Amino acid sequence: MAKNLRWRAILFAGTITAMAGFVDGVGFVHFGGYFLSFMSGNSTRSSAALMTGDNTGWINAMSLVASFVIGVVIATLITAPLAALRRPVAMYFSAALLLTAAATGSAFPHATALLLAGAMGVVNVSYTRSGEVSLGLTYMTGTLVKLGQALGGAILGLLTGSNQGTIRLLWLRYAVLWVMITIGSLGGVLAYLNLGLASLWIVGLSMLLWASLALFQELRSVADPLSIAERTGDRRRVD
Repeated sequence: MAKNLRWRAILFAGTITAMAGFVDGVGFVHFGGYFLSFMSGNSTRSSAALMTGDNTGWINAMSLVASFVIGVVIATLITAPLAALRRPVAMYFSAALLLTAAATGSAFPHATALLLAGAMGVVNVSYTRSGEVSLGLTYMTGTLVKLGQALGGAILGLLTGSNQGTIRLLWLRYAVLWVMITIGSLGGVLAYLNLGLASLWIVGLSMLLWASLALFQELRSVADPLSIAERTGDRRRVD
């Protein structure tokens, strides 16, 4: 998917990824090592907790996984009938959950964690094609694999003289996404250390602003279908 996006679209998606990193950074510190967007980590932690007799840890980890999946399910049901407005609607939904989590704060810690995990599941529906997620926004393992593949291909191209042109720089697109989630997590930890869970207002309002920008882009594309190509890098709409 990333190879079909122009740099403007990569930076737009990367900003969402940075917000996911922000949420994960806040959650990891506040909730004692649980992840809010990286469900593979929670799955591993749930298994470790179960085998060491930590029933509470198992429940906490699995409830976050369940909330993430439920967020994806609900967002899919809501956005499936939509076309151009699918992305901003998913992002607005995610922003609503983030702002609700900011409002609950430390008064209802478990509910706050579930809302945040759900918001991360919802925002992943922003980039879909043919009913499936085409660009993972909150998890980077697959992105790093593609980065490695693209970098390996670029090296082979240099050695053999093939793959001329911009394809040699394809790995940079995946690198940007990884850098953005890393920077976002650093920002989340820094904000939490200074503001506590009040830092969630920052990411909630940021997602709201970014959703409004996405809405503007989609409304513009309705008036000018050629702008779709500018955002996606080709003539095909990203459904």
